[in-house]
Amino acid sequence: MERKPVIATHTAASRRGGIEINKVLRNTYMLLGMTLLFSAATAGVAMALGIGRMTGLVLTLVGFGLLFVVNRTADSEKGILAVFAFTGVMGAALGPILNHYVGLADGPQLIMQALGGTAIVFFALSAYVLTTRKDFSFMGGFLFVGLIVALVASIALMFFHAPAAQMALSGGIVLLMSGFILYDTSRIIHGGETNYIRATVSLYLDIYNLFTSLLALLGMSDD
Repeated sequence: MERKPVIATHTAASRRGGIEINKVLRNTYMLLGMTLLFSAATAGVAMALGIGRMTGLVLTLVGFGLLFVVNRTADSEKGILAVFAFTGVMGAALGPILNHYVGLADGPQLIMQALGGTAIVFFALSAYVLTTRKDFSFMGGFLFVGLIVALVASIALMFFHAPAAQMALSGGIVLLMSGFILYDTSRIIHGGETNYIRATVSLYLDIYNLFTSLLALLGMSDD
């Protein structure tokens, strides 16, 4: 007799937890869609202005600075403005890269292929996690180590011209970001991430790096 209230309380708590998770998930995808569109718009503006690679690099560094602002303001209304500032700057930083590919004979086709590939990977992996409800939190350590290795390799390749190594790195980052999509989505549905602004930034960076790496990989394969 005494267990019934306990079971009822546990069921109610589980139901409330599920509602909260669904709310975070819904807000995350809504904000992610808006920030991706905003990034596309700022990338278009940057392309039209014809900003150079150095300006693109400066914008990327500014974006990293804004990332800290987003994390500090994620629990307040200012976090929304910060996340749009961050994604807008990161989108503009893509301008020189996209202009480079647009100038190639089949560059626009490569960009569309990279966009299509990114969308397919993201939606397929997200759908898998949401359908199976599998917990991918065990991948956190491996992904962090992989991220450090990719960062060190990226810095090293800035000083060496090694096309094969650059292609391998781009392929590795594609796999790494695919793993992060599984990991970050899993964290949301299992309550590991309860702030939709931080969740949006995590998935945005997964998609951003996946797209740029796919574009680089396709470009090198085409060459």
